[in-house]
Order: sequence, then C-alpha cells, then structure tokens
Amino acid sequence: MRSLPETSANNGGGPVGDCPSGPARAAHSRFVQRIRRRYPTELALLPPGVPGRETIGALIDTLQAGGRALPAALRVARQLVIERLAVLDIEEQASLDAVTLTMSTLAEVTLDRALAQAFVDQDARHGAPCKADGRRAAFWVLGMGKLGAVELNVSSDIDLIYVYDEDGQTAGHGNSHAGVSISNHEYFSQVARTLYALIGETTEDGNVFRVDLALRPNGNSGPPVVSLAMLEEYFLVQGREWERFAWMKSRVVAPASAMTSGEALPLRDVVIPFVFRRYLDYGVFEGLRQLHRKIRDEAARRAAGRPERANDVKLSRGGIREIEFTVQLLQVVRGGHFPELRTRSTLTALERLVAVGVMKPETAGKLAEAYRFLRRLEHRIQYLDDQQTHLLPTDDADLGWIARSMGLICTADTCELLDTLGTHREFVATEFDALLHDGRTPGAGGCKSCGGPPPQLDGEAFLERLPAEIAARVRTFCATPKVAVLRDETKLRLAKLIGRASLAIDEVDIREDAVLRFIDWLEPLLRRESYLALLAERPEVLNRLLRLLGLARWPMRYLMRHPGVIDELADARALQGRFERAAYLRDLNERHSAWKRGGQADEESLLDTLRRAHHAEVFRTLVRDVEGALTVEQVADDLSALADATLDCAIRWAWQHLRQRHRDDPHFAVVAYGKLGGKELGYGSDLDVVFLFDDADEADPDKAAEVYAAFVRKLITWLTLRTAAGELFDIDTALRPNGNSGLLVTSIASFERYQAGRGSNTAWTWEHQAITRARWCAGEPRLAPRVEAVRRAVLAAPRDAAALRDEVRTMRERVRAAHPVPARDGQPVFDVKHSEGGMMDVEFAVQTLVLAHGAAHPALRDDIGNIALLQLAEAVGLLPPSVGQGAADAYRELRRAQHRARLDEAPTQFDGEAFATERDAVRALSRAVFG
Repeated sequence: MRSLPETSANNGGGPVGDCPSGPARAAHSRFVQRIRRRYPTELALLPPGVPGRETIGALIDTLQAGGRALPAALRVARQLVIERLAVLDIEEQASLDAVTLTMSTLAEVTLDRALAQAFVDQDARHGAPCKADGRRAAFWVLGMGKLGAVELNVSSDIDLIYVYDEDGQTAGHGNSHAGVSISNHEYFSQVARTLYALIGETTEDGNVFRVDLALRPNGNSGPPVVSLAMLEEYFLVQGREWERFAWMKSRVVAPASAMTSGEALPLRDVVIPFVFRRYLDYGVFEGLRQLHRKIRDEAARRAAGRPERANDVKLSRGGIREIEFTVQLLQVVRGGHFPELRTRSTLTALERLVAVGVMKPETAGKLAEAYRFLRRLEHRIQYLDDQQTHLLPTDDADLGWIARSMGLICTADTCELLDTLGTHREFVATEFDALLHDGRTPGAGGCKSCGGPPPQLDGEAFLERLPAEIAARVRTFCATPKVAVLRDETKLRLAKLIGRASLAIDEVDIREDAVLRFIDWLEPLLRRESYLALLAERPEVLNRLLRLLGLARWPMRYLMRHPGVIDELADARALQGRFERAAYLRDLNERHSAWKRGGQADEESLLDTLRRAHHAEVFRTLVRDVEGALTVEQVADDLSALADATLDCAIRWAWQHLRQRHRDDPHFAVVAYGKLGGKELGYGSDLDVVFLFDDADEADPDKAAEVYAAFVRKLITWLTLRTAAGELFDIDTALRPNGNSGLLVTSIASFERYQAGRGSNTAWTWEHQAITRARWCAGEPRLAPRVEAVRRAVLAAPRDAAALRDEVRTMRERVRAAHPVPARDGQPVFDVKHSEGGMMDVEFAVQTLVLAHGAAHPALRDDIGNIALLQLAEAVGLLPPSVGQGAADAYRELRRAQHRARLDEAPTQFDGEAFATERDAVRALSRAVFG
C-alpha cells in the first residue's frame, strides 16, 4: 500500500503529514487540502469545538460583514463547517450524532437565511402573499430523508418539498407591472426558484447543498410548490405506498419560526394519517418489496462490468438503505397503534422497536452497530473529495486512511476494514431478507406446491388437494356473496392461506378442526385485508394461530371480536411469562406521551389505546392459558391485575379530559366487588365496582360532589363505550350504597357511615356478604387503607349467628330460584355454579363464616380468596377436620371445569352424577355451616 505524503495547514496552522503507519489525519482529504489552501484566514473564524446553530449563524454574519454577498457567505460557511467536521471526526473521533446534527443544523440555518432573503425579494416585487382573512400565507420548507431525520451526511444533497398553507393573491404594489398582484402559488414558485439560486446553484464558491425536489407530489412532473389542500388531495387520491416511507421522515426545517410557533400543525394533521394507518398495516410489505427490488436492480445494473460499484455502502446488499427500510417498514406497519414508534431517527426507532416488543434486543443492537459503522464509513468516503458518493475507494492510500481513521488496519495482506464491512453487511442483508422474504426458496413457508400457476380458491385442482371436510367447507365459503365480490388478488391470498393451513395438518401437527375454525374466522375479516396480509407475510404467525384454534373454541370468538390481537402471535416471547402491571402501565404512559408529542392525545385516540392494550394483554393470557402454561387461579389473578391497572390508567387519563376538574389529581377510588374483588375474574366478566371520593379538604363539598358525579359519568363512558377498537368492560354499579337508587359516586365518609350502620340509611346483610370480597383496586392509593378499614370494621362487627345463617340461607334460595337448572332429556343435570353442591354454595358458606366469626378470628377478615379462607376456617376449628380442605379442593376443581367448558364454548351443565366427590364435599361444608 502506498501513502500520499501531504503538507498542509491544520486549521490554518503548521504542516501536517498523514503517515500510513500512524493515526489518520484530516489532511489526507483532498477536500480539506483545498479548503485550507483557499480559506486559510477564514478557518480561524470558527471557534473551537462542534459548530452549533448560533456559531454557524455568527459565521455567516461575519462573512457577510467582511464583504461577501449572502450566496457566497452561505457557501464559504458550508466549506468551513465541513472542514471542521473532518478534523473532529477523523482526528478526535467525534460521535456520529454530532456530525449528522451539525450537518442538519447547517442546512436549517442556511435555508432559513436564504428563505428570508427570498421573501424580501418577492415581497418587494409583488407584495406579501395573503390568505382570505388578510393574514400572510405561511410557507414551509420540508426536509425529507436524512435532513428530516437530523441524520444528514457530510456531502449529501437535501431532499426538499415546498408547501404553503392557503391559496390567495399577493398584496401587490401600485399599478406598475413589476408590482402587480399575483397568485400565492406563483409567488411561492418564485420563492422556490430564489431558494435554488441561493442554495443549489454552483458558483465559484461551490454550492451550499444540492437540492432535490423529486419527492414532491407527482415527482419531477409536479409543480415545485403545493398548497396544503393540494397535498391533502394528492395523499387521498394518488399517494403511493413508498411515499409513506418518505413522508415519515418529513419535518419543517425552515423558516425557523415555524419550527417552534406551531403554525405548521395543520400540515402534521395531513401527513400523519397518510403515513400511519389506524390498523396494523401489513399490506405495505409488498409495496416496499417492489421498491427495494427496483433499487437493488438499479444498483446491480450500475455495478455491471464495474466491480468497484459492488461496494456501495448505501445501496448495495446489506447497506445503509436496507437498515433504514427494515426500521421504517416496522414503524409504518405498527405506527398507527404505537405512536411512540413515530420517530424519524433510525437509531431511536431501533430502541423503540425493542421497547414495544417488535424486535429482539440483540437484533436491534447489531443493526445499530452496523448502521453507525456504515454511516461513519460513508462520511470518510465523502471527506476525500466532498463528493456525493457511497463507493469505497479503490486507491490503496485512501482505503488505508479510512481504515486507520476507524481504528482498523488495511494492508496488502489483510484488511480489517473490508472484513468488518462484510460482517455487518451480511447481518443486515440476512435480517432484511427475512423480513421481506427476499431470496427465499419457493417452498418457504410450508408451501410444497408453490410454483406453477397460482391456486384458484374455487378451482377443482385446488380443492382436490385439500382434505375432504376442508374442501367442503371451502366450497361453501366460496359460494358466499362476500367471497364472490372479492378482488382476484384477495382470492389468491385466501387460497394460499388455506393451502398453507391444510399443509400444516401434517407438517406441524395441526388438528383438522383448527383449519375449519380458521376458515370460519376468515369470513368476517374479508374486508380487512391487513390481517390477511399479516398471515401471508408471517407463516409462523399462521402456524401459531392454527395451534391456538385447535386447542379451544373461545380464542376464535375473541379473535373475531378483536382481530388486531393476532399481531401478538408474531413474537413468541410475548406469550411467555405472566402479566406485569408496571410494564403495562409504563407502555401505556409512553404511548400517551407519544400522542401528546404529536398533538393527538384526544379522547378518541386514548380510548382506542386503552382498548388495544387491554385486548392484547387478555389475548396473551388466553394463549398462555390454552397452552397450559397457567393454572385457573393464575389466569384469574392476571386478568384481575390487568383490570386494576386498566382502571387506574383510565382514571388518570379521563380526569385530564374533564372540563370541570378542580384539582390536578382526583381524590377518587374504585372499590372492586364480586369476581374482581375476589381476584377471580374470567374472560369477559363484568366489573362490579363502587366509586368513592374524599371531600374532607374541599372548601365546597357540594361542588366537589357535582364534579365527581360528572367524572364518574365520563369514566363509565370511557370504560364501556364501544369504539372502532372494540369494547373494554361491562360495568355493574348495583352494589353501591342504596343500590340502583343510590348516587353513582359516594363520599368515603358516607360510605363508612352506611356500612357501619350509623343512622337510618344502613347496609343490608347481603351487602355485607358482598363486602367480604371488596377491595380498593384503583385510584388514589391514599384511600386504600380507609376502604380496607371500612371492610374490616364490617367483618369485625358482632352478629347474631343464627339470624345471619337464616338470612344467608334465604338469600341463597332466592339466587337458586332465579337460576333454575332444567333437566336434560328427562335426566337431572349438574350446573357447576348454581346447582346444589356447586360453587355458589361454597361462596355463600365462606361469606357466612367470615361474617359470623370475623370478630373472634381477625385472620378471616383478610381478602385471601375462598380456598385459603376455607383452609383457615378448618385450621382455627370453625369446620370439622377435612371439611374445609375437602370443600377447597372441590371448589378448585369446579372452577377448572367451568373454565375449561367456557374456553371451548361448551355448557357448564354436566350429567347428574358428575362431580359426585366434589358435590359431597360441598354438601358437607353446607351442613357444617348452616346445620
């Protein structure tokens, strides 16, 4: 390898040589050499360190004060800043972020200066552009690509789009031809031309940036500037899939005032719905696949006969573009549901993809490492001659200099630079191909018969390949009007999915009835093609779905109601473990913060966010359940904890949207009763709740009561309203003081008096039965001890045991009469909940034990669940030996039977002789308690 001995100024200083065996010096760069020769005096105008916004602005001012016109000052400033970056990057190992931020800031400052001059020039000719209300029309320079993402490289062009907010006319200047009024469109078109002259034209001082407007609506055939209304119409009518990726990185970069004033918010409201759909958008895969295929084909065409072009660190296989595409694809697919993914930065997006569980941490880490390496390599390539190139140099001296500047060695014998580059590119390409299925064999995904003509959904050749029962179901399926009107592309996708599902019967041991349920599940989703696209793109998701459908019926029903949760099957890790309250609330809070950052934290978005998050967690628990990873008790614990957390989040969010709120945080609590109170919640269970508030420190208690009453009405709406994302809970407030005739929300002091029996308005025995399972579950934690104190006081109150038993026995008979269990074919049946010897008998017996003996045995007041209370009652001698444990075992088994039946949508009534052992155990409990 040969070296290039150079002697040049270092920031105008003494001679420096670049030694091939020593550390790399910026002076090796031909660009740096030129700048130091041409601007030795001006180099000293930049103070030490990384140039920031104020520094760059001051440099331009100084250059203008020294006699340079604005175009020359902008160009010289650009040369000086990049020379400084070369020194900091090569010799001081400045961070990638520092370099890209400085370049992006340089673009923003120079565009802002040029735009201000363009406005002055055009206002002098035609007057200010006016809107219908007489105010000045706004004009925004949008940075796209790396400028939009604040990732600009050192010799990059800048992708710009020009948008103005409203059509109209300029004010004009008198009657002279030069001052005649013109349309706002004409005015801003001239501003765009002036901007190009000031920024993009090449003069004796070079240019500031090469300007590319090809990303504007209709590309190079479209007008240079568009109104906001034109842009919105374009998105609705003509916007293409690949443009969504481009617009995801868009941001206003000039004028500087628009970046902070909020005047460009209407633009954001047009762009975001175009980029991010309200559903999981797997249909975008094919659009990106086609775009990338064109890019790879173009790169291969340019490299044909020129092997050096195969080392394009941006466009070649495994290059920068494939990392960006990988990240952007996952952002666009899920950004509609996860606003925290709506970031322009590639590296930040990788971190957030990990945070939401879309990408494995080790994968994101390696992609980030590859991205930093490739971007730093790209900069060094460009430092050489200040050319917009991404090709590795073929000159040995240049290659050696790049390697040394990155802490690597590159000699005639070995080249660590190329080895490291190859390793990174291979990893990137492998991940990208796996995501888009590029390079897979035709049989990938379990399709042995792929190749040849595509299968026709209703074709006999296709149907003959299917098992007989499945083929019959498909024939019926094809005969429905919904299928008949589908696009050919959708029918083809359905055929592929059903074909893969049928092959899975043998290949991955899927039950045939799972495929039949899968076809039933498809029918209501025919108009929601994004879910079909997900299954087509992710064969492993299809296999997990089929396995799930084969284990029980209820998962299919849940998936029909909430098809979006199918995306949870994409990551097997998310289906392991248990529900974690802290992680769930952290994710929701991050999502809320992301909505606020985007100015979209409206009630509709938050309602949908809560529902999607809750549905996803319920589905994860459901999968763990049917896979046998959780016991019935664990399922109930997790569903109850999930409901608690969701209620808590809903309280905090809904309060912020209450116009009448009188304090930052509500002094408010939710008390859970019934299944939620006992932490025995099932899938789809109602929530029995009571709402309380604390008005002790309120100056106007009556006003506070009105505020909390309005809040509870809003909260119930938040919890029960069915939105586009589905429903959340059914709420039952009948257990509040005075039942359905009472107030929706009660002060905690009134609740204490009511339960304690002070005054004329007191609780009934059945309400005290209910409070045995009550607990604080959400709201202000400070109120939890007071709620628990009320509950324990009720349970500790002295009672006439005989009278209590009679009242409870009477209530049990009323409940049994309200839920008769009819015979089946003339034979008696056993209902695990309502029949004599069933679960309700256990629950009434436990309530009686707690109320009758809670005063003498404080441990019975603990909210530890029916099974533990039965065991405790036997341990303290309230039940004969083995009766408590026997009833506890029976209760557990009856719960399991009920749970299994509901999962498979089977009746919870069994033959009359079923569960004889369990029924005897429950009868023994009833005799011991009631006599």
